[in-house]
Amino acid sequence: MNQQSTNSRSAYQQAYEVIRDRILNGDLPGGTKIVEEKLAAELGISRTPIRESLRQLNNEGLIINKKVVQPTEKDLRNLFQVRILLEGFSAKSAAMYLPEDDLKTLSNCIKIGREGTTEEIMKANELFHEIIVRASGNTLMIDTIDRMKSIIYLFRKTVVLYKRPHLIDEHEEIYEAIKLRNGEKAKKLMETHLQADLDFCLHIINSERND
Repeated sequence: MNQQSTNSRSAYQQAYEVIRDRILNGDLPGGTKIVEEKLAAELGISRTPIRESLRQLNNEGLIINKKVVQPTEKDLRNLFQVRILLEGFSAKSAAMYLPEDDLKTLSNCIKIGREGTTEEIMKANELFHEIIVRASGNTLMIDTIDRMKSIIYLFRKTVVLYKRPHLIDEHEEIYEAIKLRNGEKAKKLMETHLQADLDFCLHIINSERND
């Protein structure tokens, strides 16, 4: 790879990470119009890497028509419907195939979920689900969840910041079912867990609209 293409890649990565992080931390709220010229000037790079990063963020569902996504209730339900299907199957697979090292990591995620800082809990929550999804061994399913990762983060943040009741207790129940190699129970618990996440997010969104 020559120096020019390396610099171009570096500029794209910089632009992508800056825009993504601003969306995820709320600096660019839903509905905000993304102006390529303004970002290019601010970051001191050309519009090409900005355009490439917006294309990637569009693929991830964070930007639609150059505006920060403002998920509707239907969008949220659709997202969780996919997660429930894929992660339920993954939990069943994890009960069959997950190695001991990964079981220990799941257990540690639960410990952090009970004792960690908000940022640590967010990371542990993400890792818990990621380990289980990868246990499916299905690259298409894993890629599908990976593409949804950023938009999932927005709703995971709602669940953690607003302290959804029983969140970590449910993780522990899923972990115990996987540890006991009870695939059907793990699948059902994961589906119930994600449905509870959905219901909680909808409750928060509707409460904020009514304030």
